[in-house]
Amino acid sequence: MQQYLQNKKGLVQNVFDKVYSQYDLMNDFMSLGIHRIWKKNLLNMMNPHHNQNLIDVACGTGDIAKLFLNLVNKSSHITCVDPNKGMIQKGKEKLKDFRNLKWLNASAENLPIIDDCFDFYTISFGLRNTKNLNRALKEAYRVLKPGGRYFCLEFSKIQNSSLNFLYKNYSKIIPSIGKIIVGDSEPYDYLIKSIEEFVSQEELLDLLKKNNFKKCSYRNLSGGIVSIHSGWKI
Repeated sequence: MQQYLQNKKGLVQNVFDKVYSQYDLMNDFMSLGIHRIWKKNLLNMMNPHHNQNLIDVACGTGDIAKLFLNLVNKSSHITCVDPNKGMIQKGKEKLKDFRNLKWLNASAENLPIIDDCFDFYTISFGLRNTKNLNRALKEAYRVLKPGGRYFCLEFSKIQNSSLNFLYKNYSKIIPSIGKIIVGDSEPYDYLIKSIEEFVSQEELLDLLKKNNFKKCSYRNLSGGIVSIHSGWKI
């Protein structure tokens, strides 16, 4: 399933080239810090154990990797993947005290990984930025071990009309915040548009099933501002 906005030549790469240096700060401003709670919910659902391994795709600066390693007392190995080299460099700096991390510059649709490697696959606020959803899901399925589990944390469709009204109006000021913090509003114009055009919770659930994942489900957080989808490779 192609995504029209993300297939505009160089658009997504250009967006993240502009924001990686202030990525974490801007995430805190935009979500009022709630993105940290959403990510902890993801790790709670995952419930990782010692020596299980993870591939974190569209890893940004490594928030999920850090939470995962702290939960397992740094006993597991994580492969962090991001298409933006600047983002990877920021992640390496932030997690310099963690030794069992591997960083790869690659897209979700073309992972330089052999088949059947990982116990967990995570992608947080990154599936929305891929050019082809089916291809990204097929790659996720391929690199998971049999019995491995896929998790996607992503912006979704709000279920409550009053909350949706407030959220839509708040979204209108996010590009202005970006202009102040990052010095450019364009990346956050893209952010809002990409959220509006992304598939619904039920549509993403159907895509997971069509790409061979089993026991698929999702959980809405914050009234559906975001959701966590999961599926198993069996």
